[in-house]
Amino acid sequence: MKARRPNSELIGFDRVLLKSFPLATGWNELLGRVRAQFDLALEYRELIMLRVAVLNRAEFEWGVHYPAYLQAGGTEEKCQALKAEGGASDLFNEEERALIALTDQSTNQVEVDSSVIDEVKRLFRENQTVEAVATVAAYNMVSRFLVALTI
Repeated sequence: MKARRPNSELIGFDRVLLKSFPLATGWNELLGRVRAQFDLALEYRELIMLRVAVLNRAEFEWGVHYPAYLQAGGTEEKCQALKAEGGASDLFNEEERALIALTDQSTNQVEVDSSVIDEVKRLFRENQTVEAVATVAAYNMVSRFLVALTI
């Protein structure tokens, strides 16, 4: 966990996870791979993470991923648009709009329309489509954990 944190300093969230060592170990492994090893561009992954944070009202998650999204190439204008109802502003390109639609449907209704999946598949390679869906799922887990424990 320390290796993934700036200056190797654990944050409060890490200390909560460490209440269960098996949880902390598995969490760190899974989220470390989503954050650092997926082929899907980091900017797209961070966009997904921010949209999940908005939809699930996970302020802590937004605070962590907002600067990461900007550093990965996102813009302040896009951040503000992600907070809007629907989130699919003209500021976003075709790929981003497809990822927002995927994120919204998966987060809000679990089931994703086949047309949305087909669009993501058309725009991204197969492994990147799987990684996009996994990013949505993983960060829904994160946000739900954070919100439930009021982190």
